[in-house]
Amino acid sequence: MPRTTKCRKICSFPDYYSFVPEEADADRIETVMLSLDEYETIRLLDHEGLTQEECAVRMGVARTTVTAIYESARKKLVGAVVEGKRLRIAGGNIEIDRERSRLCENLKDKGEKTMRVAVTYDNGNVFGHFGKTEQFKIYDIEDGKVVNTQILDTNGEGCGALAGLLNVAGVDALICGGIGGGAVNAVQQAGLKLYAGASGNTDAAVEALIAGTLDASGEANCDHHEHEEGHSCGHGNCHG
Repeated sequence: MPRTTKCRKICSFPDYYSFVPEEADADRIETVMLSLDEYETIRLLDHEGLTQEECAVRMGVARTTVTAIYESARKKLVGAVVEGKRLRIAGGNIEIDRERSRLCENLKDKGEKTMRVAVTYDNGNVFGHFGKTEQFKIYDIEDGKVVNTQILDTNGEGCGALAGLLNVAGVDALICGGIGGGAVNAVQQAGLKLYAGASGNTDAAVEALIAGTLDASGEANCDHHEHEEGHSCGHGNCHG
């Protein structure tokens, strides 16, 4: 039997998942796929300035593995830039580094039959923009009933880190208001079911989810342009 590839640890998911040359023909452009572990290697080595030994410890792999991943990632990045290809980040044999994600330490343990739902939270209501939420309200649901709720602070993390936070927290589904394409990708990579476009009271939104009547979608509902009546997402390029 072939040897099972060891999962590579990452600290968070990216905030941005797709890069396209400005003058490219979107219908004809080729796509280069950069895996999440390749992205993490580039981020740690070239953005944070870690050595390959330090990067290997962070990712829980051998230094020779880091070298191989890094060389593959650089080749893809250079090819995308020089040849004018779309770059997309997705996939890879990864897991979130739970030891480095300390924000979930106070959460109650999740039962085997528990569905855990996170809702962007602001004073009892669904907060309007995923990437800027300062808190999530966590609901544990068993047999169609809420059995526990807790508040989880985000400490101002970006949308990719928020998705990783929810992954570490064992969340199964996310209810939120506005969310951009990059954040949707991060949530999907984290393995969460998404209910976007919700509003009003968080308890009522969860009850609607339990009843199967929550009127929300799993698609981005914010774009990179100005919103109506001068409103903006308040998250730079509106990725969340």
